[in-house]
Amino acid sequence: MDEVAAYGGLFAAAFVAATILPMQSEAALAALLMTHSFPPAALIAVASVGNVLGSVVNWAIGRGIGKLRGRTWFPASPAKLDRAARWYRRYGRWSLLLSWAPIIGDPLTVVAGALREPLWSFVLIVAFAKVARYLAVAAATLGLL
Repeated sequence: MDEVAAYGGLFAAAFVAATILPMQSEAALAALLMTHSFPPAALIAVASVGNVLGSVVNWAIGRGIGKLRGRTWFPASPAKLDRAARWYRRYGRWSLLLSWAPIIGDPLTVVAGALREPLWSFVLIVAFAKVARYLAVAAATLGLL
């Protein structure tokens, strides 16, 4: 497998998976880890960077969500955004530790932008959560757990 295609595909899968579009990146990471053709640290780094940057896109969408909310084509329902906003208001920026979680993670990152979480703290907390998740996936895939 071509290295550029493998890393590029993993980056793209991780990036899209972090946005409000439905996709899963853990399977792509696990599949590449199982080939034993690439250094695990490099794969985890590529997936993490892609996933964090995708979350930054969500944060940016949140900054301008007043113009998008409620439109029929907008992929996050008002109910999901309201639920995420309640979590965020209750637990503050630390709720971003759940940014990796299915269903609530992506709306949380949008809400963080809407509620004006500073980008520096957003990136630090989200990066910690996303890297931890990919480390767990890698450990499970490689039989280290």
